[in-house]
Amino acid sequence: MPCDRKLKAGQTIQQRAEEVRKAVDRLQKGLASGTVKAKVSPKGAIAFDGLSEAERDGVTDACAYRRIMVSGSAFAKQAILKAEMLAGRPVDNQGEHSHDGGKTWHSGH
Repeated sequence: MPCDRKLKAGQTIQQRAEEVRKAVDRLQKGLASGTVKAKVSPKGAIAFDGLSEAERDGVTDACAYRRIMVSGSAFAKQAILKAEMLAGRPVDNQGEHSHDGGKTWHSGH
């Protein structure tokens, strides 16, 4: 996954992969407790609101979404499904995205 490749100075891919796993676990726990909310933009982008930059540890919403959909908890997947239903559209992780938990949305850089 791309977020596995954002290595810090002197960091191995295995160390980064473990950081990404921990960040996605924090996100899933936040979805379960209600401290993190999944949001879907009018164009179908996914965002997770309620995590600090430190808690995210460089993991993008799109990367977290892909990890959750492949191997995440049923509760996290259900929270994403609920966000899709509220937005009236499915997630389209190929287009628009957010850097601030869904407060604003951006097209490709």
